[in-house]
Amino acid sequence: MAYIAGSAGATAAVAAATMIAQAIKASGAIVRVEPNDFVSILSKIDNPLLVLAVGGFPKKKYQYLTGYKGLVFFTKSVDPLELASGTELITAKKIWTPS
Repeated sequence: MAYIAGSAGATAAVAAATMIAQAIKASGAIVRVEPNDFVSILSKIDNPLLVLAVGGFPKKKYQYLTGYKGLVFFTKSVDPLELASGTELITAKKIWTPS
């Protein structure tokens, strides 16, 4: 019986790893950059669309996501970024990126 339980556990682990790999493929390429590089990318976009999520405890963390030339750029900052006027902002409860 112990062998069957171990086999079932291994099967579950393989299934979980497969689901994680599929989630990463579905999310596409996410490029993590430093906040100053993110602001530089935003400056190249006319009327940028930005997703923002604020979270963290005990200190707030600001997460930002935007698309540029077919790639998705992501950054985290302990301080809010200075955004140009005309930036369209969508507030999300959470931004999840694969690790």
